[in-house]
Amino acid sequence: MTKLLQILPVIFSYFFVLLFCYAGISKILDFENFQVQLGQSPLLSAYAGLLSYAVIVTELLIVLMLCIKDTRLIGLYLSLGIMVSFTVYIYLILNYSDFVPCSCGGVLEKLGWTEHLIFNMVFIFFAFTGIYILDQPREKKVYKTIIKTVSISIVSAAVVIGLFLSSENVIKKENNFTRRFLLHPVIEDKTLKLDNKNYYFAGSDDGNIYLGSKILPQTITNVDTQLTQVGKFKIIPDNLTHTYRNIRVQVKAPYYYFYDGTVPVIFRGKIGDSSARTISFGDAYFSQIVIQDSLRFALRTQSKEKLEFVLASLNLAEVPKVKLLPTVLEKQLDGVFDVDGRLISSSNSPLMIYTYTYRNQFIVMNDSLAVQRRLNTIDTTKTANIKTTALSDGKHKMEAPPMKVNRLSAANRNLLFNQSDLMGKLESKEAWRKAKVIDVYRTDRQEYIGSFYIYNKEGSSISDLMATDKYLYVLRGNELIRYQLTKPILKQY
Repeated sequence: MTKLLQILPVIFSYFFVLLFCYAGISKILDFENFQVQLGQSPLLSAYAGLLSYAVIVTELLIVLMLCIKDTRLIGLYLSLGIMVSFTVYIYLILNYSDFVPCSCGGVLEKLGWTEHLIFNMVFIFFAFTGIYILDQPREKKVYKTIIKTVSISIVSAAVVIGLFLSSENVIKKENNFTRRFLLHPVIEDKTLKLDNKNYYFAGSDDGNIYLGSKILPQTITNVDTQLTQVGKFKIIPDNLTHTYRNIRVQVKAPYYYFYDGTVPVIFRGKIGDSSARTISFGDAYFSQIVIQDSLRFALRTQSKEKLEFVLASLNLAEVPKVKLLPTVLEKQLDGVFDVDGRLISSSNSPLMIYTYTYRNQFIVMNDSLAVQRRLNTIDTTKTANIKTTALSDGKHKMEAPPMKVNRLSAANRNLLFNQSDLMGKLESKEAWRKAKVIDVYRTDRQEYIGSFYIYNKEGSSISDLMATDKYLYVLRGNELIRYQLTKPILKQY
């Protein structure tokens, strides 16, 4: 019996040697993938870079200590500490994480998180038993061994909990450009083949999605939300004598709106009725417009004096009809390209949102275009990285290809879905070649929710997106795709 007690710590030690050798070496051999996986941890994302090295070094150091008789006891104490850390991590994953990620790979890839928890508990028992047997000839009193094992367990658990709480704050509010990819936040459930790839989203109502066409600008295509029935109708304005450059349509039930912006005219017609009459002429030139209701519009236009972009409101029932809001867009360089962005409305909400193209900020406004919040995306581009020159006529020209930060955006209620053009830390280059990434943010406070991929197909990537309460609709090439939103997204509404 005495001989068995003497050999048990050695047996347990070599169990740990095998475990940590395999774990450490497999991480080294596939280090980039290990960093990417750790970066997607729902608890420790913010510290993935540091932890990826610390875990490997710790595991191999423990192996060395366990193989040397004089340091075996210290090795077992460290083994106990790291196994307690792993166990607390799994407990937090299962009970306090925003989502439960896929299980780790390697020798344990067939085990789920609950099985991992049991596996770890068995190895904690091995470590404690080995420590107890080795420590008793030295300590004589059992309570001292218990105090030391409990103390190292508490410290290990506290470190993981502290990292978790700190990481959550960093990732959601003070992000250093580390994305957290949610587990199946959207599920592709229906696809409709379109006759060409030149469509864009014009709007929606309770039963239909409306598409405008870049090549047939006077045609509105309506698709039912089940993506089974398709209809078209042509718009016939009451006055189409001007030269138009960029005709667009928008739908705000029960009306559709037909406009250009390079010509200061807006037409309006009833959905399904081809006839559209002029409701605004000569009131304002604009580069972007969002329909708020049948009389009110949010515009992006240019000031006459400085030729800089500004937001404005157009109210057909007021005098004057147009009100410039020069303080909403904040100039950094030229007041044109540096404030370029996309003005959208939030579905099922009165909020208006302006997302800058070349910097990490979006502006949340009420329906009067009064700024409610200036919030940041997770990339670190605070100042637009562009080079421009002013021409003799006061216009500005881009000198070099700019670095785009945000490309497309859609909003519903208190969430913003933003297609980013920049790769974050610890992300897979292969995934970025195959897909576009969508980041999700709250609009009622500074909080990053998470990200997901929309994969390319046959060389085509997403060209437009639209969000509703249950679905995210995407245009990709000649396809209209409906993605069902799942719990990681829905619980944020």
